[in-house]
Amino acid sequence: MAAIFDAHAHYDDRWFDDDRDALLSAMPNSGVSYIVNAAVDLPSAQTVIGLSERYPFLYACVGIHPENLDNLPDDYLSQIAALYRHQKVVAIGEIGLDYHWDIDRDRQRIVFEQQLQLSRELDAPVVIHDREAHGDVMACLRKYRPKGLLHCYSGSVEMLKEVVHLGMYISLGGTVTFKNARVPVEVAAAVPLDRLLLETDAPYLSPVPHRGERNDSRNIAYTAARIAEIRGIEVQELLRLTCANAKRFYHLSADAAAAAGS
Repeated sequence: MAAIFDAHAHYDDRWFDDDRDALLSAMPNSGVSYIVNAAVDLPSAQTVIGLSERYPFLYACVGIHPENLDNLPDDYLSQIAALYRHQKVVAIGEIGLDYHWDIDRDRQRIVFEQQLQLSRELDAPVVIHDREAHGDVMACLRKYRPKGLLHCYSGSVEMLKEVVHLGMYISLGGTVTFKNARVPVEVAAAVPLDRLLLETDAPYLSPVPHRGERNDSRNIAYTAARIAEIRGIEVQELLRLTCANAKRFYHLSADAAAAAGS
């Protein structure tokens, strides 16, 4: 397979500490053309930018994840804005709301909205984390109408229709291959093909047949095969379409594509 674009991963995670360089160096020979590595706080933003400087196919997004609100400096927005100016940073993210954990929801919403406002000021795409917070996430998206990607999309088909109406994208990962995956399959069947991206969220959410193992970008092949089956198209055609969509969303130029070897 070729033209694999992993729209969301975390190669700065400790689960890659033992073999990160060897694994990333092998990606182009496995058909992986692009990876966007998502930060979750200011220190990880520095790390993902550093990784992007070492690999031409690796890009970064920078932002504050809702689980990382402790000890946030007063000038965190200006720091994110400065980091966004780096040539390999392609979005503000991963930002959003997470109501699964016991984290102050008012504080989450404030930080999320501040970063959405920043994205408007910078005219930057945003990568959005939404876990068990669909109503409040959609309220914020209606208010700010960002150039957005809902990563690891977990909403319904009805919510998908509004996301698309707002001009945004979704990305799907390994959950669509799970045996009990009813809603992800329904979403995969319904999403317009020009609004779909593929992701791993590596090292998490490995697809079948590697469920429970550490995930990496090569496993998008399994996710793509399942979605192609659902949609009744060839796997390589789906990879081509989703790669083009991701380039468009992340504003990767023809020069960037050439540098990545695509």
